[in-house]
Amino acid sequence: MNAVSNLPSLKDIIRDNDLRATKALGQNFLCDLNLTRKIARQADIQPNDHIIEIGPGPGGLTRGILLEGGQSLTAIEFDERAVKALQSLNDAAGSAMTLIHGDALKDNLLNYGADGNRKIIANLPYNIATPLIVQWLKDIHGSGDQAYQSITIMVQKEVAQRMSAVHGDKLYGRLSVLVQWLCDARVCFDVPPSAFVPPPKVTSSIIQLIPKKRDDDIDFATIEKITEMAFGQRRKMIRQTLKPHLDILKTLGIDETLRAENLSVSDYVAIATSKK
Repeated sequence: MNAVSNLPSLKDIIRDNDLRATKALGQNFLCDLNLTRKIARQADIQPNDHIIEIGPGPGGLTRGILLEGGQSLTAIEFDERAVKALQSLNDAAGSAMTLIHGDALKDNLLNYGADGNRKIIANLPYNIATPLIVQWLKDIHGSGDQAYQSITIMVQKEVAQRMSAVHGDKLYGRLSVLVQWLCDARVCFDVPPSAFVPPPKVTSSIIQLIPKKRDDDIDFATIEKITEMAFGQRRKMIRQTLKPHLDILKTLGIDETLRAENLSVSDYVAIATSKK
């Protein structure tokens, strides 16, 4: 990857292409290659892995992935300006990289790579992070680790905390249940605002999701509906929010005076299982 190492600096790429971060696209660029390589290392890239990156921007994390051994990378970028700025990196990477000008919210990532070899590594645009995560969880629900071996992403610290929060925590909610039902979640490390150009107003975190084996056959929509009911009015007791399921709560021995955040992931899975 000498050709990648010898490219102009990321700050030069940003300047030469007038690639100013756009708030509407949730853009904040990473320019520290030591940091981007550290992020890429969290995914333990292997020669046969197919890496999928969302929103590469000027290519800071993209370079990190390639320099840490990525030999098969699909980078999906929505911003036409960034696509232009990435051309020199795409050329330098040769057959190791495929650059796609597209919308990850509308794309099926299972079209890239092969079953069992996909890994997502991305600095997600803040404004679309949650819908993307839910979309990928649906892929995992359908195919487990055949969809993705791992998902290693940067998100706002609060989003990472929500994904990894345990019941009883004030940040525990719908996203916590959906993520932990299907994956093991590990917060790797925090990234300060000063690491970005321009600096955001919040701290970010790297979080990794590893699909886990399930022993249920619950529809994704069922868990979505139950958690929507429970957390939609989270200060109310579940005897109100889950009123249609009071018989199930009694059968399972779940105290109906609890609130949504007091029920564990396994409680929600049990309710969804009993609802079938």
